[in-house]
Amino acid sequence: MFTKAQFVDSLREALPDVFPTKVSADKAFDAFCKILGDAISSDQGIRLPNVGTFSLTKRAARTGRNPQTGDTIRIPAKRVIRFNPAKTLKESLNK
Repeated sequence: MFTKAQFVDSLREALPDVFPTKVSADKAFDAFCKILGDAISSDQGIRLPNVGTFSLTKRAARTGRNPQTGDTIRIPAKRVIRFNPAKTLKESLNK
């Protein structure tokens, strides 16, 4: 799995003029994550070209079963993040 530190290093190496230090690349990554989270939680969602679309959907309440005891349990409704990959991303994965 690609870690945040590896991603920040790759970002700095790819754009050394924009991110001359590891700290500047780390701050840019943190800002990106905050903007992404804010956009998703505002119910607007966010579309990133060549990556995909992130949106918030509602999952209805349902009943489930406890695997240890077999008892029926109620699973409450909740909001979940949905990601739909862009066509270009899907195609690049199948090369």
